Amino acid sequence: MGSVAQYLHPAPWRDWFHASAAQLDLAVFWFAVLQIIFVNVLLSGDNAVIIAMACRSLPMERRRWGIVIGAGAAVILRVVFVGVIARLMLLPYLKLVGGAALLVIAAKLIVPDDPDKDEVQAAAHLWRAVMIIVVADIVMSFDNIIAIAAIAQGNLLLLVIGLAVSIPLIMAGAALITVLLDRFPILIWAGSALLGWVAGGVIATDPAVAGHLAAAFGEKLAHEAELAAAGAAMLLAIAAGGLWRRLREANARANAARAQARAA
Repeated sequence: MGSVAQYLHPAPWRDWFHASAAQLDLAVFWFAVLQIIFVNVLLSGDNAVIIAMACRSLPMERRRWGIVIGAGAAVILRVVFVGVIARLMLLPYLKLVGGAALLVIAAKLIVPDDPDKDEVQAAAHLWRAVMIIVVADIVMSFDNIIAIAAIAQGNLLLLVIGLAVSIPLIMAGAALITVLLDRFPILIWAGSALLGWVAGGVIATDPAVAGHLAAAFGEKLAHEAELAAAGAAMLLAIAAGGLWRRLREANARANAARAQARAA
């Protein structure tokens, strides 16, 4: 816990920021900023999908806020990852838990939310969407941040500038995907499949799970076992989400029938 407290203390972050500012006049600094923007946008396709799918059932005005807050949270998490979470995710079983959480989210996103009856429910749906985005992004950003941190090489200001500029690009991608989800609902299932695939990969690369896979199949077959886990998680997400959706629709029909019976 001492190392975590060290990274949470504001003093080292302030020192890193001042040291980074001294490099602003270097052409290599701005070239690295462009690299971070490009890599972050390139690796944020799945994050744009989760933002779009989590916000698709919100009213139009709140959908915009969900995309803005979700994209901002995604970028802030990448900064935090460098100092704290990336180290924690190396602990055994933590990626396993995170992958399981992402698998549940992948299935849940197939299930439509109930329509809002008042402002309280609308606000609750907005913040629930934001929480889904945050949880999913914590799990999904671990591999992405490795490439970004390699470019930043400890330069905090470089990291912040590059990721901050990426926010509108991620927002634009999420907004575009949201429009596509509205026009082509079948893409919701494709998005759930993508998140299930990512969840399976996260689970299979947990240090404890990867060790067992290597021991059971050998180093050569460990990668194939990882792909198999991702494929199995993808199918599980679709199957569980479909069943969850059917149960929700059946309950809705039963409630409507009871309401009609009471009215009669």
